[in-house]
Amino acid sequence: VQLVESGGGLVQPGGSLRLSCATSGFTFSSFDMIWYRQAPGKERELVAAITTAGGRTNYADSVKGRFTISRDNAKNTVYLQMNSLKPEDTAVYYCNAAGRKYDYWGQGTQVTVSS
Repeated sequence: VQLVESGGGLVQPGGSLRLSCATSGFTFSSFDMIWYRQAPGKERELVAAITTAGGRTNYADSVKGRFTISRDNAKNTVYLQMNSLKPEDTAVYYCNAAGRKYDYWGQGTQVTVSS
């Protein structure tokens, strides 16, 4: 099983980034997909989630209206489009595959929002 995040980096406040999480080794379409983030000294928090077929999404209040989660079941990939980034969005972002029995995690990608 592999979950590989990419797309992180350094961006100025107000900028945008698109994170990707490419997966393999499990039935992607059977798993809800979730993006979490963890800032230094803080607990990991849920950022956005999407159900198996993409019919339902959920967002943390802090990112509503700025972030969009999506998935491509044909490519076994989940995305997080992040717009209007703020310094407080700085964190390591992780993707998580949440199934009934199994739970898989990526290694994380750093997002730094700074001028």
